[in-house]
Amino acid sequence: MNFFRLPLMLITAALCHGAAEPTDSLRGDGAQTVVVIPVEGTVSPAMAAFINRAVREAGTHQGAVAVLEMDTYGGEVDAAFQIVDTIVNVSGIPTVAYVKTKAISAGALIALACDRMVMKKNTTIGDVAPLTMSNDGPKMLGEKFQSPIRAKFRTLAKRNGYHETLTESMVTEKMAVFKVEFPDTVMYLDSTGLADLSAAKKKKIVATSTIVRSGELLTMDDVEAAELGFSKGSVGSFDEALELLGLQGATIIRLQRSWSETLVGFISKIAPILMMIGLAALYIEIRTPGFGVPGIIGIVCLATVFLSQYMVGLADYTELLLLAIGAVLLAVEVFVLPGFGVAGIAGIGCLLVGMVLSLQGFVLPRPEFPWEKQLLVRNMMYASGSLVGAVTLIVLFFRFVFPRFGKMVSGPYLESTLSDAHAAPENVLSLKCGVTGVVETALRPSGKAQFGDTIYDVVADGVFIDKGDTVMVSEISGGRIVVTKEQK
Repeated sequence: MNFFRLPLMLITAALCHGAAEPTDSLRGDGAQTVVVIPVEGTVSPAMAAFINRAVREAGTHQGAVAVLEMDTYGGEVDAAFQIVDTIVNVSGIPTVAYVKTKAISAGALIALACDRMVMKKNTTIGDVAPLTMSNDGPKMLGEKFQSPIRAKFRTLAKRNGYHETLTESMVTEKMAVFKVEFPDTVMYLDSTGLADLSAAKKKKIVATSTIVRSGELLTMDDVEAAELGFSKGSVGSFDEALELLGLQGATIIRLQRSWSETLVGFISKIAPILMMIGLAALYIEIRTPGFGVPGIIGIVCLATVFLSQYMVGLADYTELLLLAIGAVLLAVEVFVLPGFGVAGIAGIGCLLVGMVLSLQGFVLPRPEFPWEKQLLVRNMMYASGSLVGAVTLIVLFFRFVFPRFGKMVSGPYLESTLSDAHAAPENVLSLKCGVTGVVETALRPSGKAQFGDTIYDVVADGVFIDKGDTVMVSEISGGRIVVTKEQK
């Protein structure tokens, strides 16, 4: 965020508000269509993408009013900020927050961003506490995290004419707010503001009452929100809300998440699992001959993750390029270079960076948004966990699943490479179990190995063995010689 531009933005918002004070009625704006946008469940990047699409769609209707129907306990701060930016930057469309059930935490931030707010009876709004999970349960984050959220609340308060002190008290736990009544006006002040009143001003105080105690966060029901100037009023139904806003008789259009947006939201939750399966499947495909089911599974899993992240605005071409580079480097390490070295490490690094960036909307955490550091750490743990899980799946596959393929699958998978692999009985008799030799052609799983001065057709015991590796005869059955890789 540019701190030189922020004061100018606040001044501009305040001037715009002073020039056009909103009224309760929206009919004067020529509104004939009410577009209802549900804000339900956890605030997430998927919700931010849906609301962005819905607001743009609302703008295609002549004289439309966008009504955000609130029913949320909050969620991710970054996603809430994206939604707020969408709301405040929309032009030509009045926005209304209709609190249907609750607008808590990030939900309160979204509701206050709208031009007007109406609350259904017995609903609540407030308590914007930035929380993190600890061993002892939810824990409120400190001033470093509260400050940028409080700044956003002040901006919205100036924009929509709310009391700044009351608005800030939704975030600041140690802030007491008092209602100070004078003969001609009412002020809401914190302890510092109350102490800074002049002696002459203090003498004119008619009454003082506590609205928010220190150690609490402002949370209001519908009646309190109306009394404190946040809500335009309490209503019993959505139709009453429209009547209060002067929109009775308007055409109502309800937008819902499409099946693809719902699917994207679900995929975002299981993205680390899909990444784990995708990486494991691609490695298994690289290590097995031909192209088959593992390769298809790997491509589908990774493509699903990155397509879903792209749709919610988190992944872009940079992440896709990093993944492609990582895959190429790993392929070079497996097929071209012996052992495991720089190319393999660089490939894994590119994959991890691409995976992390695809889970977040930034590259490096910004100092003004300290929660992004925690988000980065969380995503790094997700990506590392996916990689560790993939390695585990690979080991389990080659240890328990792959050796059974010859028994489960008939056909050329193993037999085609063994049909011509015969050893003369007199040659076989010269071999004994435990004799070591060198692989002449890669065993996948069959090939040739040299024992002494003689080359034999052999088959590896359930694993692939590279050319040049040392093997030991583990079984001789008829003309079939089974070898295992000698452990160094």
